[in-house]
Amino acid sequence: MQAENGHAIVAQGVSKRFGGFQALRGLSFSLRRGEVLALLGPNGAGKTTMVRLIASLLKPSEGHIRVFGYDTVREAAEVRQRVGLLTEAPGLYARMRAEEYLAFFGRLYGMAPAQLAKEVPLWLTRLGLWEARHLRLGEYSKGMRQKLALVRALLHRAPLLLLDEPTSALDPAWTHQVHGIIRELRDQGHAVIVCTHNLAEAQALADRVLVLKGGQAVLEARVQDLRATSPRRRLMDLRLAQPVDGLGSLLAQWVEVESAGEDWARFWTEDPAQTNPPLLQRLTAQGIPVVTLSEVHRSLEEVYLEAMGQVEEARREET
Repeated sequence: MQAENGHAIVAQGVSKRFGGFQALRGLSFSLRRGEVLALLGPNGAGKTTMVRLIASLLKPSEGHIRVFGYDTVREAAEVRQRVGLLTEAPGLYARMRAEEYLAFFGRLYGMAPAQLAKEVPLWLTRLGLWEARHLRLGEYSKGMRQKLALVRALLHRAPLLLLDEPTSALDPAWTHQVHGIIRELRDQGHAVIVCTHNLAEAQALADRVLVLKGGQAVLEARVQDLRATSPRRRLMDLRLAQPVDGLGSLLAQWVEVESAGEDWARFWTEDPAQTNPPLLQRLTAQGIPVVTLSEVHRSLEEVYLEAMGQVEEARREET
């Protein structure tokens, strides 16, 4: 079966309950081949639950998920063969050595001996573990254990990678190396979901972000559009050719001013297309020359925090 319209994942109306606890609430999204999606949100937002549902480790309470066209419940075996999974707590077997550990999982993935003989040395070398391959895993440092768990996820070159905090235990140099591997796999056509609390990492790696809060999506956007994305409003920067006394008070007649000087100001607007043209006309009519009017570019962190605040505000209004 082929992926639906080139999608690696199509999730529709997915909810998951654990007894009386609602972990996910009607979540829908998709992911294409050759795309990295950063799955973001605070602890308890539903990120790990969603990853486990995609990997066919859990069944949704409502809705359905298809991975390359295969249903994660009815065709779980087909799904698992196409997924490389790194969990936040990978659970290594302390008495095993790296090569036998990877060979064990490689056989579970259905890898042939010749394929294992090629891929195991390749990935152990790329992740800096080749010289430590004879050590028992109980002797590995925290960073080494995380790199080995990442090798396990990459070993069978699955077309879909689900990576939960892939660099949390790594130093900056190895974080850079792992980012390079993720980009390389994306460029080769793999689809990747990265769950991370590191917003700088998400902004550097992802093509799109999906932010969860309380099991619901509160923001979904392409990273290149994030600087112009807000759940509510946008911040504009106005620059004038000459000083104007009382500029902030003047602008406050028409817009919500955040801050202002004599020849500059920043103001909020929900719709720049509706706000900016009449504002420019008013300033021109008063003989005030405008040099630039542009949107203030914001970081993913700012957008994320605003999205979190919007959820809390909405909940307060409901009560």
